[in-house]
Amino acid sequence: MALNSLIDDFLKYCETERQLSENTLLNYLQDFKNFIGFLNRQRLSDFKVVTPQIIKQWIAQNHSRGLSGRSIARMMSSVRTLYKFLIKENLADHNPAIGIRPPKSPKKLPKAPDVNQTSHLLNIKTEDLLEIRDLALLELVYSSGLRLSELLAVNSQDLDIHTSSLPVIGKGKKTRLVPVGSKAREAIARWLVLRAQFAIPDEDALFISQKGARLTPRQVQQRFERWGQKYGTQHLHPHMLRHAFASHLLESSHNLRAVQELLGHSSISTTQVYTHLDFQHLANVYDQAHPRAKKKEGPR
Repeated sequence: MALNSLIDDFLKYCETERQLSENTLLNYLQDFKNFIGFLNRQRLSDFKVVTPQIIKQWIAQNHSRGLSGRSIARMMSSVRTLYKFLIKENLADHNPAIGIRPPKSPKKLPKAPDVNQTSHLLNIKTEDLLEIRDLALLELVYSSGLRLSELLAVNSQDLDIHTSSLPVIGKGKKTRLVPVGSKAREAIARWLVLRAQFAIPDEDALFISQKGARLTPRQVQQRFERWGQKYGTQHLHPHMLRHAFASHLLESSHNLRAVQELLGHSSISTTQVYTHLDFQHLANVYDQAHPRAKKKEGPR
């Protein structure tokens, strides 16, 4: 049976029996056009003769044309589903797309403000009560590289003024100690004086809403967005300031391990991606530090 006829049968099955949405059916159709086009160029006219190697060649061709790993993953899912149908109908005896992984897509990094933009953002003078709180939020994220969940979990008594440090409970409930810079300490101290005007009894949270309760993630995101629109040049969200913290610290210190510890990353590979550390810097560190990489001294 012709390839296109089998595709028509599959789509009809998806529409009537599985009752899939029109959008899903259109995605299937687009993916199968790509797949059949490739098979035709290979002079293959039977789904039964398709092997895992042919699937890999199809993936490689699409990847070389600039298709993202995400798009290829979707196409492979479509082909796997098609083959399940063909096997069920005794039109194929194996699924050649099983166990083949699509190429990984590069992780997208948040666009972080540079040092000058961040300084402009944080050097705002304000007497507004909520903006004083917001400035303390901003300063603490940029000072200590906190995740949004970590920021919201901070209680008013957590900051150790004597050691300028803050215990943070990160992913996997792992606790780490982060330093808190002078600007953040000043902003928090200013907010603590005003916090009592809002706080409800027995509320421990450092950052609270006008109603006196611990801030929610959405409330913080909205306040960051508002601050960015009013005082910045781009959309602003907490993760951007965490990224700025890591980037700016790494640019100044070149200490990848220290940044990893401060961010609370379990794997240094996560830190490399997060801070967009280029390979050339790693290569330079290797050349300078590894005993087998150092250039040999000339004869004395």
